[in-house]
Amino acid sequence: MSQVCNYCSKNEALSNLMIEIGQLRVSTLYLFREQTYKGRCIVALNEHHTEFFHLSQENQDAYMRDVAQAAAAVEKAFAPDKINYGAFGDTMPHVHFHIVPKYKDGYTWGKMFEMNPADNKQLTEPEYADIIGQLRAQL
Repeated sequence: MSQVCNYCSKNEALSNLMIEIGQLRVSTLYLFREQTYKGRCIVALNEHHTEFFHLSQENQDAYMRDVAQAAAAVEKAFAPDKINYGAFGDTMPHVHFHIVPKYKDGYTWGKMFEMNPADNKQLTEPEYADIIGQLRAQL
């Protein structure tokens, strides 16, 4: 039984989790709807690959430049104390990195970020638009 890839199909399940911010070199930058970590994004490879090492050296380099560009935009827009990076994919096997800004004295500071925080902080559409605007301005 094959699993539908949300990133490739850009289906409703994907739009329920994240909002597209824009295209980078070889990936798409998304704002994660759950915003316990203000500015949390996902950088998803445009081509379907389940493992980073399956990419050509050229695509590996371009993808990591995209990750760095996204993280730099988050830093400039929101001034976190540290950015955490997560690349998992057990349940969504498509190359993607979570860019998770962390703030001293903030949620899970000094620990690994939570993939799905219990509070599930959802914002209003204007609040999402504001964060996306701030990120786009830094890209």
